[in-house]
Amino acid sequence: MEAAGNKNPANFIRLKDKELRRWQDSYAAMSGVYLSCLDSNGEKITDFSGDIHEVSTIKKAVDDIHIRNIFQRVTEGELEDQAVERTRIPNLRVAAVAVKLDGRTMLVWIACAILEDAEYEPDLYTEDPITEFTNITTEKKFYNSLDFLRVTSLALVRALKSENLAAASTAENFKKSEDFKVSFHRAEIMTEIVSLLDSDDEIEDIMTQILVKVCEYLDISNAFICRMHSEDNLMDIVVEWTEEGVYKVFEEDKDLDRCWFIGRSHMIAVSPSTAMNSGEKEQLEDLGIKGVVSVPISISDQTPFYACFAETREDKRNKDWIVDDIKFINDSIKILQNIITKRLQKNSIASSFQSLESVLDNVGSSIYVRCMKTDELLFANRSLKKHFAKELQRNKLKELFEANIPPRSHSGNYEIYYEEKDRWFDLYYTRIKWVDGRIVSLCAIYEITEKKIYQKRIEQQAYTDFLTGLYNRLCCERDLVSYIDKAKKNNSKGMLMYLDLDDFKKINDGLGHQYGDVLLQDISTAIKSIDGVQNSCYRMGGDEFVIIVPPENYHKLDSILEEIKRAFATPWYLKDGDYYCTMSMGTVEFPTAGDTVEELIRKSDIAMYEAKKSGKNRISQYSENIDASTIRRLDMEKAMYKAVEDSCKEFTVNYQPMLDTRGKKPKLIAAEAFVRWNSKILGNVSPSEFISLAEYLGLINPIGEHVFREAAKCCGKWSKKLKRDLNVHVNMSVVQLMQPDIAEKLKSAVEDAGIKPRQMILDVTEALTMNNTERTKGAMKKISELGIRLSLDDFGTGYSSISGLRALPFALVKVDRSISSELGKEEYARSLILSLMDLSGAIGASICVEGVENEAQVQILKGLKVPLVQGNYYDGPMTDGEFEKKYI
Repeated sequence: MEAAGNKNPANFIRLKDKELRRWQDSYAAMSGVYLSCLDSNGEKITDFSGDIHEVSTIKKAVDDIHIRNIFQRVTEGELEDQAVERTRIPNLRVAAVAVKLDGRTMLVWIACAILEDAEYEPDLYTEDPITEFTNITTEKKFYNSLDFLRVTSLALVRALKSENLAAASTAENFKKSEDFKVSFHRAEIMTEIVSLLDSDDEIEDIMTQILVKVCEYLDISNAFICRMHSEDNLMDIVVEWTEEGVYKVFEEDKDLDRCWFIGRSHMIAVSPSTAMNSGEKEQLEDLGIKGVVSVPISISDQTPFYACFAETREDKRNKDWIVDDIKFINDSIKILQNIITKRLQKNSIASSFQSLESVLDNVGSSIYVRCMKTDELLFANRSLKKHFAKELQRNKLKELFEANIPPRSHSGNYEIYYEEKDRWFDLYYTRIKWVDGRIVSLCAIYEITEKKIYQKRIEQQAYTDFLTGLYNRLCCERDLVSYIDKAKKNNSKGMLMYLDLDDFKKINDGLGHQYGDVLLQDISTAIKSIDGVQNSCYRMGGDEFVIIVPPENYHKLDSILEEIKRAFATPWYLKDGDYYCTMSMGTVEFPTAGDTVEELIRKSDIAMYEAKKSGKNRISQYSENIDASTIRRLDMEKAMYKAVEDSCKEFTVNYQPMLDTRGKKPKLIAAEAFVRWNSKILGNVSPSEFISLAEYLGLINPIGEHVFREAAKCCGKWSKKLKRDLNVHVNMSVVQLMQPDIAEKLKSAVEDAGIKPRQMILDVTEALTMNNTERTKGAMKKISELGIRLSLDDFGTGYSSISGLRALPFALVKVDRSISSELGKEEYARSLILSLMDLSGAIGASICVEGVENEAQVQILKGLKVPLVQGNYYDGPMTDGEFEKKYI
């Protein structure tokens, strides 16, 4: 297996085996399991964590063959990435957790656990259960730890992979690598802090440890935890930490006046830029504090403690707190708050029952204590009496809260749904010695209803489209996998229908986006009310929807299609009237036409485009006979979107010279820029194919901006080498000119390239003269005021008029090749050019003739004293390198 190491997609995991081992040991100790890690080939990266003798016993029960079998179980199929199996020891379980990224296995955890509540038939086993191991857990905790292991490992693998990719990339990506290192280190520190939850150290020692870890990680000089007096406005310092060589903030630790930044009900962060009054500033200066974060530590409904992190070093006087650091501090103190609360709940070493009762009455949970031997209720705190009075009176507490505690389990926690109250609770239970020496069950109950509602809301948001209330693309892809599997299993079939609204943009732009949103909402309401697809309608984005006909409702397909047609045959009431909006829909049957999400969505998309191409307002089912041009067009759309998302790097600029031939030798006056597309997916695509598509998709603006910026850069570079001004011509559509910020973009491109505005000339087509609106004139005026000039391209193809030329500020008129090709053949061509030459002074524009292909045309144009010519006789469009080599 090692021979293929250089091809292993998860090799970067092995490069981090020490960090992985450190993380593994911490996690294993926290969760009470024995953990080992394998790479994607099943080779061991790390050995089991835990006591050597205990690990030896586990290895005898879980041999290499068993590990290989469970490894193959989670890596060779698509349906299972986590598995748990029994062993020959009754209460020993072995689990495999595959961590997969982009469908590929990165690593596999082998986790072994000794279960104190394992259920088994003794007659089936020859070996006794294990009872004396260091790490013993429960079945529920074991399964929860596996889920958490998979989620955190996936995040860890993503971070390691991104770090590995970044390290091999450019200097720009190096920063991302460093960010991942910081995130990884932060996770390590937080893991160390979380591990203190189970520490038996004195609470003051735990406080100090947390302060040290936070300060050393965030490079903070001072930290302290203070306790508020309840009877006056003073405070005591409970613990304080100071970096070596830095003085303490307080000289005394008892009966100190409260600082102004302590005592708030919420966190406060103070930096030099924080607005403060003179008294507040003076107190900070007296204490030598440059910046401070104060965090309340709340127990029940009271706030007896505050944790403060202060910077006193002079070289850090401009300390500003960033959001990530403040969040890290807050999370760390929340853990400390939980530790203190947990200590209060579980601490049975009270000097007397009265003091213990006082403590338990003031924690933020409902608590009761029950004798294990007699079931007698020994204690119920104030919160429990208030919220469970009826249950207490009926003696129903044990039945309600302890019914699901596993046999022989001494401590743990689980969630309970109380149907009568419609509330959720988290129960923490433990067995302790009561003050009178009896063994009791202490149960602490926290209400978590809001947390459960929030979790449900978050899950719903993750799978729901905010605007329409339909499910989103993520949910569609998840559900489609399930429907495909169901169809395969039952030997049935379903239908995927991809729906796109026809001319939605016209309604959206014409009535306004708010009415476009109303239309999308109305359509969503209509389709999700159709019988058979109420729970399988999705908005994929924009004006695209997917409807899945599940296998169990496939017999309703005809009626579903009729209902969809009927919905779009009626008008939609918008603004102040009825508007029709039709749809084009592509359908594909599964699993017969495809059994993967990607394949089915692609084929339904192709069928939908075929419906649009056939005239819109129709339904087309996918078949292998669909016109290849439809597939080509769809492939070009997707490739173009990806190219634009990648900063238009696939689009290059070629240049054709424009020459003055009136002298003895042709002189380079300008270069015309032509865009070319070499797609990573499709290869070279002809401009005649992609330019019209770019205009249709609305992508001509970013592509056009990329072209004129690149052209301006080359113009600036070549002008410097020539030591004279060289002009550059850039073709521009009316769509580009109508952008509200086109003038600002052109100005930015000219300034960035270091050229004069007049060196950039925009070529627009004759159609522009027919669109002589106030908006057009306004756009032209803004551009002309910058000093950028305009040129009329393709003159003579049918639209132009002299009045149109005079109405717009053209600096150059380019005669189309359809005219120049007739020179020497038809007299009208020569006469037209001669007339333009005579008029050039009157209209204030110079003349350039395009499409010059032979010597005879050159001589005619010289005789007419045409100032500029352009054509393949001299050179066609060429790359910037070729152009520079020949002309610069």
